[in-house]
Amino acid sequence: MSRFAPDVRSATTVRLAGLCVALLVLGACSGTPKPKPTALEPLTASIAGRVVWTQRVEGGSQGGGIAVASDRFIVASPGGTVLALEPESGREQWRASIGQALSAGPGSDGRWTAVVTRSGELVVLESGSVQWRAPLTQRVVTPPLVAGERVFVLGVDRSVQAFDALDGRRLWTLQRPGDPLTLAQVGVLAPWRDTLLVGQGPRLTGVDPLRGTVRWEIPMASPRGTNEIERLADLVGPAARLGNRVCARAFQATVSCADVSRPASSWSRTVGGVQGVELDESFVFAADASDRISAWRAASGELAWTNEKLLYRGLTAPLSVGPAVVFGDVEGQVHFLSRDNGSTLLRVPTDGSPVVTRPVAIGTTLLVMTRSGGLHALRPN
Repeated sequence: MSRFAPDVRSATTVRLAGLCVALLVLGACSGTPKPKPTALEPLTASIAGRVVWTQRVEGGSQGGGIAVASDRFIVASPGGTVLALEPESGREQWRASIGQALSAGPGSDGRWTAVVTRSGELVVLESGSVQWRAPLTQRVVTPPLVAGERVFVLGVDRSVQAFDALDGRRLWTLQRPGDPLTLAQVGVLAPWRDTLLVGQGPRLTGVDPLRGTVRWEIPMASPRGTNEIERLADLVGPAARLGNRVCARAFQATVSCADVSRPASSWSRTVGGVQGVELDESFVFAADASDRISAWRAASGELAWTNEKLLYRGLTAPLSVGPAVVFGDVEGQVHFLSRDNGSTLLRVPTDGSPVVTRPVAIGTTLLVMTRSGGLHALRPN
């Protein structure tokens, strides 16, 4: 195989009710008012940057996303529009309508693009044309992974299915004994050499992508508590990988890193939070449940700095690019912080609605999507 390119089910009504408690921080069941976002301080930007182009798709808070595929952005809207955009100008290379709302996507290797509909159908396109559709047996909220002429799909029960990208044949299914509760949030599904990395509960699992068999497991968190809710510690995406180092967050439990070449855990820090993490050659970045931002030294896990100026601003997962680590927030602001010390370098407004995707980048162009359906490309100088 070629090198990789990058509803909760429970047994009883009591468990379902308990899950709502577990997902309070995600706003799934709570009517309790959240703390107001911290007011932004006046800023004199130390780097220049601006929005260089915009596009618009159907808005929504779930089901859409942005993928980077070679030299283009692949965008999927919650309403079912999928398009490929040139990073420099925002010009459309192709556009397609799936005809249904989406629960997950996109995943793309540059040739094939995969999305999942809310009705439970995997849809694969080539150059904007639907090639095939396949029914799925589990709800999916994690973007599919397309690599090695295969499409991999992770269910909310953390089962994995593999399909032939050419004709949609189901190749294998990995269904493992799971935890009593699982989290209906984007999980970990990523490539490393000839191994498929999968988050299954609090474990990072290495899977043979040809056969669907387990090669190894690394515990990334140790669930604790007196009930199933307190022990819920699913790995949430996106995970981050650089070389042999993979870092991920366990829901409201830890931020951890592992060396997948050994394979073994490297370090773990107890910190709450629900969004994915970012990794570069020096640091691991993440915001906790209160949007306190921390940076840990990638090699040792030693705390390097924290930033508490963006508390309760509904931050996205971060992106490290150049001298900055970048977050979107609930008011449509995009924040560029110094990766070395956490100070604010630049702040760029978009359309005022929440940024709902992690920033992604091709070259010097960053792209985010907002809840109102705005696609905003930013370019710092």
